[in-house]
Amino acid sequence: MLQRRIARMFCLFAALAAFAAGAPLLAQDNLVQGHLAQDNLAQDHLAQGKKLRAALDALIAAYPDALAGHDATRLRWRDGTLMRLADGDENKTVAELLRHASIIDQLRLPYPRGPLDKPPAADADPGRYRDTAFFTKMYGDCHKGAVAPHLVSLPWLPKTWGKSIRITSINGVDKELRAVSAEIDALPDKIKHAAYPIAGTYNCRAVADTGEPSPHSYGIAIDLNTAFSDYWYWRPHDGPIVYRNRMPQQIVSIFEKHGFIWGGKWYHYDTMHFEYRPELLGAH
Repeated sequence: MLQRRIARMFCLFAALAAFAAGAPLLAQDNLVQGHLAQDNLAQDHLAQGKKLRAALDALIAAYPDALAGHDATRLRWRDGTLMRLADGDENKTVAELLRHASIIDQLRLPYPRGPLDKPPAADADPGRYRDTAFFTKMYGDCHKGAVAPHLVSLPWLPKTWGKSIRITSINGVDKELRAVSAEIDALPDKIKHAAYPIAGTYNCRAVADTGEPSPHSYGIAIDLNTAFSDYWYWRPHDGPIVYRNRMPQQIVSIFEKHGFIWGGKWYHYDTMHFEYRPELLGAH
């Protein structure tokens, strides 16, 4: 009996000694893990800061006639106007981003140039968040007659269709669209037929599902042939949106080459839609 008691006491002391020795090690390990987590968080913030600066630099490069530069909080226009980059709300819902985007918000999602290897992720709409004040400052308010004086006419696909369309001349959008037209006009008939007849360019109206000014109201967008187009809003959308597209990649690539993003890269897809947003294409 005595030997059993001694053995039990020895085991108890051994367990206590092991616990006492292990406790500091556990505390040290937790401390190290905490420092590593802080380092990772700091690195994430640094990477995000670099991406943001790169996106803002691309914004300045995309519109050199209008924009002069930026600092950490403001965008500087060439006429001296200063515009805040953010509005202080970093937790907006998608609906709020679509209606009340800041300049930072409109650069939030990277645009995937080139062919898509899979449908856009849920709520991934790069370029669909727009700061209304930014675009109104850049192109004017159509309701006040400020856009129309800058519109020019050009023939769309002159060798194939040839009807006149209107687009803004600000930032050379008309020149880029004229180049797009010439390149699409050279494509095979079965491909370029998706590009005409068009559904519209300049139109002083709002976006159907948000009520915010459409890029068409600034004269920077074109909608192509609806017979080859798919639009999420035209289909039942009570649940997850099922992606659809019939727009030829050759046409998309030509538009992207000249600074136009494509609505087919959005979860809320609009495959007829192209708008001039060179900042999202690395200032093309």
